[in-house]
Amino acid sequence: MRFTVFAVALGGALTTSAAYAQCDSGEVLIRFAHVTAEQGHPKGEAALLLQQRVNAELDGRACMEVYPQSTLFNDDDVLPAMLRGEVEMAAPSLSKFGDYTASLQLFDLPFLFEDVMAVEEFQSSDAGQALKESMVDEGYLGLAFWHNGMKQFSANRPLIEPTDAEGLRFRIQPSAVINAQIEAIGGIGIAMPFSAVYAALESGEVDAQENTWSNIYTQSFHTVQDGVTESNHGIIDYLVVTSSDWWAGLQPDLREDLAQILLEVTHERNRFAFELGELNKIRVRQDGVRIRQLDAETRAHWVEALAPVWAQFEDEIGRDLIAAAEAAEGGF
Repeated sequence: MRFTVFAVALGGALTTSAAYAQCDSGEVLIRFAHVTAEQGHPKGEAALLLQQRVNAELDGRACMEVYPQSTLFNDDDVLPAMLRGEVEMAAPSLSKFGDYTASLQLFDLPFLFEDVMAVEEFQSSDAGQALKESMVDEGYLGLAFWHNGMKQFSANRPLIEPTDAEGLRFRIQPSAVINAQIEAIGGIGIAMPFSAVYAALESGEVDAQENTWSNIYTQSFHTVQDGVTESNHGIIDYLVVTSSDWWAGLQPDLREDLAQILLEVTHERNRFAFELGELNKIRVRQDGVRIRQLDAETRAHWVEALAPVWAQFEDEIGRDLIAAAEAAEGGF
């Protein structure tokens, strides 16, 4: 297989994308689309390693092309494109699946998980693993959970108490749970693709956003905000997903080998995601951005302000599922 390198413009910066494999005749083409940076970001790094291993170990049988930074599809368009056969794999944020299953809205509940280790424990449980098949009736099969990190708030003015969010326009993912969260603190939720966030913050179209340290740093969100509040109020993780028909149509030995490579890449890169997030937090601070930490009393105010969101969605998501997630213990 031959490789071609493409340049991609994002937020005014020119970056070099992954080398796109040009598959040989007879190889199964696996196009993997995602929206984040190729390097320095947990999803980008995981996709790059997956591509390298597939193209080395399955050479002659399959090859993978990775399209980072929305160069093929953004997260709003990639799932319909998958059913049309225009892309084989993607890893959208768990918040992007609300139109296909209510169960995955679980991950949008505020202050559900103590940390990424609690998320890992739940996702590895029987209840968590079952979620990967929650969209089979819609044509999608989850293959693996990939970590990013805990979410932080940022805005064009200091956010310390929940009341500080009053009237602010927050960019959000298209999630009913997240929108209810923003409304609970007096903000206005505006859903838009990840690729549009930097420009919207810079122009003032939106005032605030919520994201992980890796997302904030690699997309330069912190450079157009007053500061970042280290709230750790939620999780951004991804589901590596494919068309259930495409997956079932693979030769059994190829499907087994591909699944094994994905399992190993997931294990390796999920361990790395937390460290990368901490590094990107340091990089945000080194850029001179104010990081505001919540003391126990102030954090309790945020928990109290967002508690009604749980009551609003617990029946839809499932009380037993929420209880299973609450039982997961965090800690490092």
